[in-house]
Amino acid sequence: MATDYYAVLGVRRDASQDEIKKAFRRLARELHPDVNPDPKTQERFKEINAAYEVLSDPQKKQVYDLGGDPLSAAGGGGGAGGFGAGFGNFSDIMDAFFGTASQRGPRSRTRRGQDAMIRLDIELTEAAFGTTKDIQVDTAVVCTTCSGEGAAPGTTAQTCDMCRGRGEVSQVTRSFLGQVMTSRPCPQCQGFGTVVPTPCPECAGDGRIRSRRTLTVKIPAGVDNGTRIQLAGEGEVGPGGGPAGDLYVEIHELPHPVFQRRGDDLHCTVTIPMTAASLGTKVPLDTLDGREEVDIRPGTQSGQSIPLHQRGVTHLRGGGRGDLIVHVEVQTPSKLDPEQEELLRRLAKLRGEERPTGEFKPGQQGLFSRLKDAFNGR
Repeated sequence: MATDYYAVLGVRRDASQDEIKKAFRRLARELHPDVNPDPKTQERFKEINAAYEVLSDPQKKQVYDLGGDPLSAAGGGGGAGGFGAGFGNFSDIMDAFFGTASQRGPRSRTRRGQDAMIRLDIELTEAAFGTTKDIQVDTAVVCTTCSGEGAAPGTTAQTCDMCRGRGEVSQVTRSFLGQVMTSRPCPQCQGFGTVVPTPCPECAGDGRIRSRRTLTVKIPAGVDNGTRIQLAGEGEVGPGGGPAGDLYVEIHELPHPVFQRRGDDLHCTVTIPMTAASLGTKVPLDTLDGREEVDIRPGTQSGQSIPLHQRGVTHLRGGGRGDLIVHVEVQTPSKLDPEQEELLRRLAKLRGEERPTGEFKPGQQGLFSRLKDAFNGR
């Protein structure tokens, strides 16, 4: 009984060539010996291979539909074991397993270059308000001697005599499934299809040389550590004078002697004496915008923070700026002369913070402890 090739592939008798090819690809992925080495699966694989050989060929399909033997009518064709005939060529195998046909023909000597990255140190002020910087980069550029061709002046690339310009060579091997034709890059021309008999003496045939260049980089306001600025087309020129990759400039913000950055806010600490914290004062502070006075209100406690709005770093995305947070540290005197000590005792007595019995009002123990430490020279 003749084999029903339509049933083997699981398609209707009126299926289109596209439907037949899709069914074959799906089954080939499932049943290929490299994927499923089971002997029964291998027999099944031979069947779908033979079915596809017949149904994918209009002439053989016509003979089969009329009830004839398409394989004998076509001169045998390898029968059901014709692995190479069933797939047609190596591209069908690649198409079945990877969903696309293998690319044939020589590969281009011209390829895109790699991306490059350098680190740029900037000051806090430059990060806050933006700036421009001149940087020097060492990258590959197009060879001026051969203009990227790779051949010495007066010479040109020649067609490879091994692959005859195809860039690949084919090899036929036999397996239990029949003959298999495989292709691989030509070992003589490395798949380019051409050879360069006389390479350029400047670039040794690569079509590019290394050179130091000076670039001007615009640093936007608000950048931070790790921010990368992309300079399109300023990276490495590709082999054969191909398009250049991109250059990435990674920002590194140098530490500031006064301010610590947290996001777009800046923080700093000012130290004032105990009397200034009690009576209030104004402390001059050099901000990123110039000198300003920080208003210390009477009774300010150590650890209290005073915000100066819009004195921080510019927001990288969107308008406005962060704040400058001033942290106050109250300094308690560690040594007092007799007159100063007497004045503090009199103050404590006037405020009712010291009693002859050594008892203290609730909430005043902390203040007296600090005064006592000052008296004892701590």
